[in-house]
Amino acid sequence: MLGKYNTKAFISLGLTFILMWISEATDAHVNYNYTTKPRVVLPPNYVKEMRPPSKKGSPVIVDFSIFVVDINSINVEDMDFRVDMFIHQRWMESRLEISDDIFEEGDDYVTLLPEFFDNLWQPDPYFLNSKIAEIATLTHKFTSVTLYKNKTVRYAARMHAIIACQMEFQLYPMDIQVCPIYIESFSSNNQKVKLRWSDSGVTLNPELKLLQYNLGQPLELEESDGYMPEKVGNFSRLTVYFRFERQIGHHLIQTFAPSSLVVMLSWFSFWLGLDAIPGRVTLLVTCMLTLVTMFTGLRADIPPVAYVKALDLWMAGCMVSVFAALAEFVVVKVLDVQYQCQVNRIPKVLPMRISNMEKGQCATVASWEGGAVRSRKATQTPTTPGQTSLQGNGGPPKPARRQSLLSVAWTDTDTGVEKIMWREIDKVSRAVFPILFFVFVLLYWPILLMKSS
Repeated sequence: MLGKYNTKAFISLGLTFILMWISEATDAHVNYNYTTKPRVVLPPNYVKEMRPPSKKGSPVIVDFSIFVVDINSINVEDMDFRVDMFIHQRWMESRLEISDDIFEEGDDYVTLLPEFFDNLWQPDPYFLNSKIAEIATLTHKFTSVTLYKNKTVRYAARMHAIIACQMEFQLYPMDIQVCPIYIESFSSNNQKVKLRWSDSGVTLNPELKLLQYNLGQPLELEESDGYMPEKVGNFSRLTVYFRFERQIGHHLIQTFAPSSLVVMLSWFSFWLGLDAIPGRVTLLVTCMLTLVTMFTGLRADIPPVAYVKALDLWMAGCMVSVFAALAEFVVVKVLDVQYQCQVNRIPKVLPMRISNMEKGQCATVASWEGGAVRSRKATQTPTTPGQTSLQGNGGPPKPARRQSLLSVAWTDTDTGVEKIMWREIDKVSRAVFPILFFVFVLLYWPILLMKSS
């Protein structure tokens, strides 16, 4: 009987030791992982809907900073751009009860799980001019909460946002787009929460490169208070201005250089005589169609706007130059037709006059004046020896035909060489057209560069 009691006592004692060991292990496990439980650092009466206490009348200061990872998809049609960034917020939460046991040796901060952030009071900034703003996710949201020994809370998140930007294209393709990002507290006015840029402000990824733009630096930062009528109050606002300067190299190669060459190609028509009419017309019409096709393709890169762009002025200058060369061809062709008609008709009249004069006949001769043929009496009167003159009933013949001929051709009094009007126009055009185009270029580029700067 005594042996049975000893056996029961031994078993009871063993179970007691096992339970004590399990209890100690459980307590040790809880102490090891207690930083994941919000109630360890939050007091029992903590209310996350209430902002941290501050001096009477002073708002809670929230320091804000951004690290821009990438900027892409600058969409001129929708007038927006996408930015990938890390945002950081920092504020003081004096209600926390932080034990030194949660910090590793030598550290003054501890990083907690993102779920801990849901139990804290948190500011509510938002991007005022964003179309989309989301926290990046893979298997979970890329966020973190860091607590410091001085009771400072630091929240970090990886975000991407599509920001609306009111773009202007008067100076396109040398336009400069200034696109702001407005960050504002949503529900807490400036008497409760004040946003301010931290010392780091907004920093850019040093490897950030844009395809068609240069990003102007340094970025302009601004702190202000804006009245929001839809929320009836003044709210603290942060602003960062991104300055996108369009690179002109692409358009120099794809637009300005080819169009200039096409205009210069049209000048070759001035060296082609009127005996090469098909080649001359083909050259000018091809130049005009090339410019039209080129500029039609360029218009697809930007949205249709109601005002005149710098590229439109360049396009108009090039097309006017080629059109003027085509109009010059029409003018010289008309003058050549008049000249050929007059030259072909004069020899039919002059031989008759000369033969009658040689024969000394006082017969009726046909004279051509003003494009009409009429009969009149001609008498031979002596003048100087070896010379004769023709007189009609009304006196000497009127030089109407000679005056008409001088309008399209004349004889140089110095050299005695016949000058033809259309040929002289072609010669003058060889110098006038290039000079006028170069004057247009010299006026266009300095004014454009001055306005863009």
